[in-house]
Amino acid sequence: MATGGNLRSSEIQEFLNHAGWGEAARTPLNQDASTRRYERLRRKTETLMLMDAPPLESQPCPPGATDEQRVALGWNAISRLAASRVEAFAALSAYLRTLDLSAPEVIDHDLTRGLALLEDLGDEVLAETILRGADETMLYAAVGDVLAAVHRAPAPASLPYRGGEWPILTYDHLALSANVDLFVEWMPQRDLNMRMTEQSRLRWERVRENLVAKAEDFPRALILRDTHAENFIWLPQRDGLQRVGLLDFQDAVLGWGEWDMSMLLHDARRDVSPEAREAAIRAYLNGTGGTRAEFDERFSVLGAMNTMRIMGIFARLVTRDKKPRYDQFQPRLRGLLNETLSHPAAAEARSFVEAVAPHLLVAA
Repeated sequence: MATGGNLRSSEIQEFLNHAGWGEAARTPLNQDASTRRYERLRRKTETLMLMDAPPLESQPCPPGATDEQRVALGWNAISRLAASRVEAFAALSAYLRTLDLSAPEVIDHDLTRGLALLEDLGDEVLAETILRGADETMLYAAVGDVLAAVHRAPAPASLPYRGGEWPILTYDHLALSANVDLFVEWMPQRDLNMRMTEQSRLRWERVRENLVAKAEDFPRALILRDTHAENFIWLPQRDGLQRVGLLDFQDAVLGWGEWDMSMLLHDARRDVSPEAREAAIRAYLNGTGGTRAEFDERFSVLGAMNTMRIMGIFARLVTRDKKPRYDQFQPRLRGLLNETLSHPAAAEARSFVEAVAPHLLVAA
């Protein structure tokens, strides 16, 4: 009887054989925190990417599911994540390409087994390209242009893929509340100096509800959701918006443009220079027609919520999942928390953090 690993290997080989790539040389790429794995396939001078996304996660949120049903289904339904479904990637890729953007073309896929062959956009990951000496300010401005193009387009209710329609769900009250709650659920387990009493938990619920209410009043757009510098590929041989390759967009939802901008500029993994940040914001506002005052308020409120969410996720990765390398990002996140909570619109949340964990507002 085949073991799980052997069975998966057989499924992949069968898929590659059917697609005509069964004899290709295969090189695994580095894996991050997701259940997906990628390999580069090489056949003479041609290359493609293999996406291996086995259906291991809890199911995504069905359209129309109640909050109670979503809680019963698990975290992906609560957060309206795509559960690494290939059909989500295929639908979003096709849509983004209609906007004349460089999302990888899906050459073939097997939805049941969670496998796909993708166009290979290369290795010029934005963060690594900058480390090799590329112009950070120019690159971030280019990403600002691309995000503006995504956000100003009318948000679709659903997107077709071969075999069905993928719904574009709203990042709603339950999703946002549950994600921001990760801050108070997991940070105290990692940081014993953060003390949460029953009284402070009740206070947090009021603070969180007020933050969520502010967010729900902000205008929405289709957002890509995970827009940090490791999810863009620089393609200098292409023109205009197509110079920025897009990755990891399958969790797209109806959210807020400033959320994507926060993911880009409040980056837990790297310091973004003031010049690059300003260039990205200027490009984004030029592309969307927004005002700086409105942007700054939304960027701070959503940025604070996003930063708290990420702090909680990384604390969970360290304590529950035994991945200590995520501790290295907490000092930078402290600085970002201090920054985002400095706007008057986030004053109540800042007061809460000052009461339960003032050391988090001092960069380590």
